[in-house]
Amino acid sequence: MSDASRDADFCAVRERLEAERASTSAQIGALSRDFTAIVEANALVAIDDEHDPEGSSTAFERAHVASLLARAREHLADLDQALERLENGEYGRCEVCGEPIPTERLEVRPAARTCVRCAEARIR
Repeated sequence: MSDASRDADFCAVRERLEAERASTSAQIGALSRDFTAIVEANALVAIDDEHDPEGSSTAFERAHVASLLARAREHLADLDQALERLENGEYGRCEVCGEPIPTERLEVRPAARTCVRCAEARIR
């Protein structure tokens, strides 16, 4: 692979990671606003989740948004780590076996740290 081709690949990967990072940051902002709105709306009303028919729905909604927010923050951290690996020349290598991660996997999961085989082995 020529230096120009490698540079183009590096730039394309960096752009994809940065675009996904920007999207994830925007999602975190929106979820944070939603969570704050739920908490503030509940603070205005004395809600007894156990006895209020709407309480369980509100508690579920708050927990659901909190879970989505946690996942988005985790994904943002994964993207930051992927950008760091890219800068260090380690991007695209499986952290477990050291083999290259297939391009197709990285296109779907740009922050992937493992190849499919090692990811499947970890799940089992």
